Amino acid sequence: ELIEVADNVFSMLTNADMNFGTIKDETGEEVELSEEKAVSFLRSRDRRVRQDAFKALYKPYAEAKNTLGATFDGMLKSSKFASVTHHYETPLHMALFDNNVPISVYDNLINTIENNLASLHRYVALRKQVLKLDEVHMYDLYVPLVENPYGEIPWSKGKEMLLDMVGVLGAEYKSQVTQALADGWCDVFCNKGKRSGAYSWGTYATHPYIFLNHTNRLEDVFTIVHEMGHAMHSFYSHKTQPYAKADYCIFTAEVASTTNEVLLLSQLLKKLEQEPQNEATRQKKIFLLNRRLENIRTTVYRQTMFASFEKEVHNRYLNGEDTTADALCKLWSELNRKYYGTEIVVDSSLEMEWARIPHFYTPFYVYQYATGFSAATAIARGILSDDVQKGKENLSKYLAFLTKGGSDFPINLLRDAGADMENPATVQAVCTQFEETLNEIETLI
Repeated sequence: ELIEVADNVFSMLTNADMNFGTIKDETGEEVELSEEKAVSFLRSRDRRVRQDAFKALYKPYAEAKNTLGATFDGMLKSSKFASVTHHYETPLHMALFDNNVPISVYDNLINTIENNLASLHRYVALRKQVLKLDEVHMYDLYVPLVENPYGEIPWSKGKEMLLDMVGVLGAEYKSQVTQALADGWCDVFCNKGKRSGAYSWGTYATHPYIFLNHTNRLEDVFTIVHEMGHAMHSFYSHKTQPYAKADYCIFTAEVASTTNEVLLLSQLLKKLEQEPQNEATRQKKIFLLNRRLENIRTTVYRQTMFASFEKEVHNRYLNGEDTTADALCKLWSELNRKYYGTEIVVDSSLEMEWARIPHFYTPFYVYQYATGFSAATAIARGILSDDVQKGKENLSKYLAFLTKGGSDFPINLLRDAGADMENPATVQAVCTQFEETLNEIETLI
């Protein structure tokens, strides 16, 4: 209970007590801000709205800097106490022990990404060019380079796109997804009193349930594809494994869902090759390539920056060095400049971003988003191999992975599925894909 205090205070402060005030939206209407609304406004094509949302989002964090510094310090103290009490070398060793993940996997991730930052710097420069900006600020990173050319996609069309995509995963998989849709696994539409977001849930004794809020956007199609990946992973694992071994750990939890997203994006891009090569097709291609770049930027580069921050601050604390709120603000600014390059303007507001990341209160958790995305990319590439026979073999390995739940350590499960996370080449391949995608989009701009 003592160890949980810092996290509980952080949660109450940021979720219940903070007030983000109001801003004017694109139409000039005054709207009350929240974390979720602020993130949505950061994608607005109106730069004034993005800037206002950004400043309003970080204002209450800056006002509570000393309190948040104290809760963060409590987390560091708790992490050190637990690792020393249980005789681990460091908190990082403790965090990776349960899943038997080698420290080298964590270090290789950071080293590989930080050796491939030149492409991310180029991407920031491209944003400056395309959005016609004098300066690139953090609130300019989330708006798409072009407006969404896909328009309304009703649920009926979204289902078709889902079923079309899962065809690449074999007849049995597609048949089960078809049955899932027919049998009411999905709560699809927004409703009064229904919480926002999307997730997949269930028990060992039931099929999975999928919670959605479909609003007829392409984003919602990616959401159902993602959540169906989770659902099918659980379905096959629960069907195959005994109760004690059916659940999978966080290290593998996002692999099936992200593999589905990677496959859908690859399929949509491939279909564009068959369409007339006109301006409409060019806009669609830019939009999809931009989405791939953003997926890699936010899930691999950004989460690895978070992982690098965690490693540094925990090491500082163990060595008795400065981990005050001011020191954390300075480190956060330095890391953002390192990752995003000289074109980025790191506003003073951003210095407090470390204080709004709830996952930091579960030390050394976030790196798994980056490794999971890297594994999914490797698996999807294997399934889509130009060598048809090899593609079938890779698909067979992946489908077997879906049935294994937590029956082995995650490193072994992913290696058998075609993603060797102990080999830096798996993460390097994602960096290479980012650079290749950037090269392609530059030829279209």
